Amino acid sequence: MLLAIDVGNTHTVVGLFKDKELVDHWRITSDLARTEDEIGVVLHYLFHNGGYHPQQLDGACISSVVPDLTPIYRMMCKRYLHVDALVVNASLRLDMAIKYREPNMVGADRICNAVAGKKKYGAPLIILDFGTATTFDCVDANGDYLGGVIAPGLYTSIEALHRKTAKLPRVELQFPEHIIGQTTYESINSGIMYGSVFMLEGMIDRLTRELGAETRVVATGGLAKKIAKHTDVIGNVDPFLSLEGIALIYEMNKKADR
Repeated sequence: MLLAIDVGNTHTVVGLFKDKELVDHWRITSDLARTEDEIGVVLHYLFHNGGYHPQQLDGACISSVVPDLTPIYRMMCKRYLHVDALVVNASLRLDMAIKYREPNMVGADRICNAVAGKKKYGAPLIILDFGTATTFDCVDANGDYLGGVIAPGLYTSIEALHRKTAKLPRVELQFPEHIIGQTTYESINSGIMYGSVFMLEGMIDRLTRELGAETRVVATGGLAKKIAKHTDVIGNVDPFLSLEGIALIYEMNKKADR
């Protein structure tokens, strides 16, 4: 089995693959104060609670956008799971060219999404990821990664609005019935939720024009399903795209090592 670890700014998602199929997954907090020992204890508990054992692992692969946590997870894999973890980066075999001006600056999560998106949906392709940041990643008709757009995530926008104003409350993200909010809560949600929809619709229109072809749009991330209900531009919602990309990159590079 393969352990895929997706370390994000807010949460870390851990997936277990057997015969290239995702069989289980867990979500834990991305806490910089945690040591490899604490993370190891948590994963051992999750494994045993799910009926798995670390001895079943053949390998591990880490995608991380939190540099300080990357060595901690690598050390945890070595010490507690007894596997050497591969860390996703632009220099690995990816079966696509990275045409970013600074390839090593591309987030590992964006690489994983692009690799899995191309494999599952073909090219050209735009991948939307609703996380701490909202990212748009573009794969051209040749199947190469071009780059994309990074915008504030929905929860990030809510937190910034709450922290930088004296009276605006923190709200639970929901689509109000009408765009014209008649309470402060409705007004904030209208601005964040509908504003996000209109932004992504306009952005996808412009990105599609730059790509120069009809382009499939796939969304992933925690809020993808909720957003997709309010727009016609998202063709597919794929909640585990990042984990599947991690697994694909691991397989590509293990084959290359043989």
